[in-house]
Amino acid sequence: MKNYINKLLLLGSVLFLSASCESEGQLTTLKTVSFPAAIQASASTLVLTEESAEDNALLISWPEVAFPIEAPVTYAIQFDLINDTSGANAWQKAKRIEVGQDVLSKAFIGIDLNKIATDLGLSPDVAGKLVVRVEAAMDRKIYSDPITLTVTPYEKSVVFGEIYMPGSYQGEWNVDKALALTAISKGIYQGYVTLLPGYGTIFKFNTARNWDQFYGAGDTNADLKNMSDANFNLPGVGSYQIKVNLNTLKWSSTPYAWGIVGSSTHAPTPEDKDYGWNHSIPMSYDHETKTWKVTANLLAGALKFRLNDKWDVNYGPADPTTNTINKDNGGAYDIPEAGTYEITFTINDVDPAAAGYPATATCTIVKK
Repeated sequence: MKNYINKLLLLGSVLFLSASCESEGQLTTLKTVSFPAAIQASASTLVLTEESAEDNALLISWPEVAFPIEAPVTYAIQFDLINDTSGANAWQKAKRIEVGQDVLSKAFIGIDLNKIATDLGLSPDVAGKLVVRVEAAMDRKIYSDPITLTVTPYEKSVVFGEIYMPGSYQGEWNVDKALALTAISKGIYQGYVTLLPGYGTIFKFNTARNWDQFYGAGDTNADLKNMSDANFNLPGVGSYQIKVNLNTLKWSSTPYAWGIVGSSTHAPTPEDKDYGWNHSIPMSYDHETKTWKVTANLLAGALKFRLNDKWDVNYGPADPTTNTINKDNGGAYDIPEAGTYEITFTINDVDPAAAGYPATATCTIVKK
């Protein structure tokens, strides 16, 4: 009788495992998944130059990969040297750029592709080979067949100098105290400005702190024209990153503001108990001190800093007893009591588009 019961238990276990395997639709690792076609590059030979650093240089595109289950597929692109794509450590030194979910192409401007090439070890002004493949990930990662590009990178010039932006955002057009835009590469300048309510939106670009040479608007607001009387315009109140390219005689503005965030910045609401963590208070840029500032009524609670009301770039203190804050650190300052505080944030983000954001910044939090 005992042997009969044991056999029944064994048979039941087998039937249970069999049914479980048949119903487990998420187990797909035994099913073959592959790229249905080759990836494509807009060019196979690229000669990069500093003059065209901001122009689109390369477009990589690929077909949609179908996994056995329906869910978003995350794609990334890997660049590597030919000698590092075989053997036990194949692709371990690759530069990986995540593209996103269900996105089937990625464009690279010259300055970004040049950084990838030089970081991997290609010599400036010498044609070299880069191997490229696309990664598709869901319950596992699969890779396309690689393609090879011939890339000639350039050596970024060491540049110094500034241009200036006198305008109505100052309250008066004072070129001596106007915003300075710093050279980040040959002929390309970058800076930040805040337009406050009640101030105008017009300005010009001057090559020195005088009016001997200046640029005004050309055929469009984005065009620079030497000694033009027409003013440039910003969209309106807010903070902006300004870029000027004297090589192409173009300029651009992008909404850009550091802000404070945390439980100290706002009480919970019935709709959002984490309102203070989900909504930044924007800071204004003081172009004379190159510091972001805000005076705010705070509650007792936590406080840290983030860019453009998003968590993509944020800073928190590794040691809250200091004024040094660290990129992507989960820490926050403790505001001990409610009151009015003056807060500053200073960061040396010389060229975040190409070099990324620095590991640390500094801040002050002073109760008024």
